[in-house]
Amino acid sequence: MSLTDSQLPNPNELINNMSLDLQSQIKSFDDVVMVGIHTGGAWVAKSLHASLNLDSQLGLLDISFYRDDFTQNGLHPQVKSSELPEIEGKTIILVDDAIMSGRTIRAAMNELFDYGRPKQILLASLLDLGQRELPIEANVIGQCLQLENNQRIKLSGPEPLTLSLVTLNEQEHA
Repeated sequence: MSLTDSQLPNPNELINNMSLDLQSQIKSFDDVVMVGIHTGGAWVAKSLHASLNLDSQLGLLDISFYRDDFTQNGLHPQVKSSELPEIEGKTIILVDDAIMSGRTIRAAMNELFDYGRPKQILLASLLDLGQRELPIEANVIGQCLQLENNQRIKLSGPEPLTLSLVTLNEQEHA
């Protein structure tokens, strides 16, 4: 059965639940740095960062050069720079809007380790769409969704954050 736009969750409600989940998992936020993956993950991270009232600078990560399909697809036209505070020895909360294959998260971790060696990385994802190609799982998930093969979820924002369903044509998902 196909998912419809009306069945999609409210991102702000998911972020509130994720914030509570992170508070229960992390004893002290003193050495915690939150890092959002451009673009949707950065929007979710900004909301989570404010909700948790973190003192540390919010980090932003652009993984364009770390993707394993970079040589096939080339440079994305909207590459942004990564902006990271000191991560050496810190607990990193890595935030993305959706985890599907796990490849984006792998690329993000590769880039993080180029900046230093964190003590720990926790993964927070607004949505878990399954369909893993790599053994990567989120520690905190807003909601799990099952999509048809020709469906994708798009997060729009940053104000307000909204989710919509995108249906791919045959050429896009072949």
